[in-house]
Amino acid sequence: MRNKLLTGLFCSMLLPGTVISQSLADRLQTAVKKMEADTQMKHAIFSLYVEDAATGAIIFDKNSQVGLAPASCQKLFTSAAALDILGPDYRYSTSLGYSGKLVKGLLKGDLYITGSGDPTLGSWRYDSTKEELILSRWIRAVRDAGIKQFDGDIIADDSRWGTQPLPGGWIWEDIGNYYGAGTWGLNWHENQYDLRMKPGRAEGDSVKIVRPADEYEIFNWGNELRTGAPGSGDNAFIYLPPYSPIAFVRGTIPLQKEDFVISGSIPIPPRYPAILLGERLNKEGLAATTGEVLMASEFPLEKKPVGDPDMVIDRYFSPRLDSINYWFLRKSINLYGEALIKTLSFEKTGTVSTEKGAEIVRNFWGQHGIEPSAIHILDGSGLSPQNRVTTDALVNVLRYAKGRPWFPAFYRALPEINGMKMKSGAIGGARSFTGYQLSRDGREYAFSLIVNNYDGPSSSIVKKMFGVLDQLK
Repeated sequence: MRNKLLTGLFCSMLLPGTVISQSLADRLQTAVKKMEADTQMKHAIFSLYVEDAATGAIIFDKNSQVGLAPASCQKLFTSAAALDILGPDYRYSTSLGYSGKLVKGLLKGDLYITGSGDPTLGSWRYDSTKEELILSRWIRAVRDAGIKQFDGDIIADDSRWGTQPLPGGWIWEDIGNYYGAGTWGLNWHENQYDLRMKPGRAEGDSVKIVRPADEYEIFNWGNELRTGAPGSGDNAFIYLPPYSPIAFVRGTIPLQKEDFVISGSIPIPPRYPAILLGERLNKEGLAATTGEVLMASEFPLEKKPVGDPDMVIDRYFSPRLDSINYWFLRKSINLYGEALIKTLSFEKTGTVSTEKGAEIVRNFWGQHGIEPSAIHILDGSGLSPQNRVTTDALVNVLRYAKGRPWFPAFYRALPEINGMKMKSGAIGGARSFTGYQLSRDGREYAFSLIVNNYDGPSSSIVKKMFGVLDQLK
């Protein structure tokens, strides 16, 4: 009799949590059925996986083993793997040095800016990385080295990362725009620039490019832009591959009185910090002659060896990886993800390759409970439409992260969207959300929701996805 009483008491203690869990599952099922019946979802694929973040108990599972295009939610695989493998205190270094002879203040030789793939060099996001600060630091280093006159070339040494700045699988419509910027051994200003344009006076009119960005060595513009309806938004795309001085810009920008600005990717970023340093040397009266700017990665094409400076006069260190990761997730910066995956390749194999970096990420998660077949990735950011991952794998990343010492920094980096702590993703025909939610009853859930191949506007499908996720609150 006593055992029966104890059993009844134990079951009554479990009942509230069980009822809540079942109730949430029922609410999610109702919300999912409603969404699946929507006309936007007629030909779409839907996947939702929800776990109790404390216990790992499965709350809801719909197609959690189906590989779908995750868009920027894929960044979570790269982020957590990089924090674990490289460590949250990992820093990139960029050095300034010289070769040749320094006699009585005259340097007859070359200056070298040697990069290691730092994606934050010259970025506006940190006080320590801003363009003016970096350039002033280099000028000060030149003076402190006793160089009063410089007679030679400036070599942008980007050779550490080779000549392939873009991952496989990226599409032509993305390349040339800021979110399609490639990663190089020497990056600058997040490899992007602003293109300022003046709309026409009426819908359908041609558009004038006000600031042509020739300072980034883009010298020829094929301007095919037209003026769209008022409030029609940014529908302009820049088509510009790496290494090219010729760009085409197509699409529409809205009718308005003010100039309209879009951002593009610099076609040859390593040259730009070297060009700016040369300009500053001239301005400061330190340049005896106007030398050339050369890229070390091009030396093998000319059968020239890539030399090293005889003397390093400055070594600059980037912000910590946990700080880089903050902006990587918070603002979904594709450049940072591609830099991280190449860095993983370099640190683990001694060579730089997006393919090797992606393999390292897959193997890492394979060692932590995720089947490699659940993660088919071509890049570190999720921009390639050929990426395929499962919602189960994404939630596995969230579960693993909670047990790591770097978790507070990882969690802090997640944006707050729809009142929820989660990463979002968006590419053509794909929307995704992955994160954590603390409910009103005090239970925390880890979840991932992906929709592929929906019809109609993205804004509408997002509202319907929020309707499903709101059940977790």
